[in-house]
Amino acid sequence: MAADVFTVSDATFEEEVLKANVPVLVDFWAEWCMPCRMIAPAVENIAQTYGDKLKVAKMNVDENMKTPAKYGIRGIPTLLLFKNGELKETLVGAHPRETIVELVAKHI
Repeated sequence: MAADVFTVSDATFEEEVLKANVPVLVDFWAEWCMPCRMIAPAVENIAQTYGDKLKVAKMNVDENMKTPAKYGIRGIPTLLLFKNGELKETLVGAHPRETIVELVAKHI
């Protein structure tokens, strides 16, 4: 995982994501998920590109069940974008980098 991407858990989600002073893109994934692995380089690139304007987090759904259940995560990969503690965007499935950038650009 790139240095610009951090891991978030059920225990740290509120502090790291909901109380963040910049938008946060959260990648819900699992180790066994091939589409999750496919989008990982794009997510890491976005973290590097928008580092000062956006935080990028990853949450393993096998290790954290409370937060994915709260936000209705039914398929992975799922990207959720939070701003000012509110869910602003949802993107389910493997999408190209450009699609993810469009989603992020609306909120930074």
